[in-house]
Amino acid sequence: MKSRLVAGVAAAVLAVVGVLLIFTYVGNADTRAMADLEPASVLVVKTAVPAGTPVEALSASVTETNLPASAIAPSAISDLTESAGKVTAVDLVPGEQLLNERLVAPEDVQAAGAVDVPKGLQEVSFQLEPQRVVGGRLVAGEHVGVYISMDKGGIEGSPDKETTQLVVRKALLTAIQRAPQPVTEEGETDAQALPEGSMLVTVAVDDKAGQKIVFAAEFAKIWLSKEPEDAKESKPEVVQRSEVYR
Repeated sequence: MKSRLVAGVAAAVLAVVGVLLIFTYVGNADTRAMADLEPASVLVVKTAVPAGTPVEALSASVTETNLPASAIAPSAISDLTESAGKVTAVDLVPGEQLLNERLVAPEDVQAAGAVDVPKGLQEVSFQLEPQRVVGGRLVAGEHVGVYISMDKGGIEGSPDKETTQLVVRKALLTAIQRAPQPVTEEGETDAQALPEGSMLVTVAVDDKAGQKIVFAAEFAKIWLSKEPEDAKESKPEVVQRSEVYR
């Protein structure tokens, strides 16, 4: 009886030891596998960062992460102290690696809202989908044409007609805010991906143009074109169904 008890205890101890050895082996295997990938420490963005943010304020928005060497971008940063005095050149999105080229001298950054508003004009903001903002490729400082479409009421005497017209010419784009964009496995923004989410657009216009834009944002539809200052200017006309094919 006693021998059976001893044998049972020994078997239980051996089972526990076996389990511990298995866990140790598996843990060591993971460590060995990670070592084979030559991991290194990099800084990864964990919360959205707007353009123009000083490096000294980035510590709360980035986290130190170990990644395989093959997944680390050549210009990835692992230490903020080497970039002291710089600011973010563009908006940073969660999940991307912090890259050296994203940090520049303060005088080199063109942050959203940094465009001077010409004297006598006012700023007005409105929200649009990317396809209505030249695919999201506009940047502050460029000029845009503002097209307004209405389902009805655009022409006196034809209250039920759909209409479109270019109502504002070469408006100065002072700011454009985008939703965070997709990133690749390497932590970089995917240049081939379509823009996601709505965009907040701000233009500098006079009071008359401003009220037309506000009205359209409330009750109609807006579409923007990229209209450089040297773009040809034809006399804007109200386009209806009957004019589309002419």
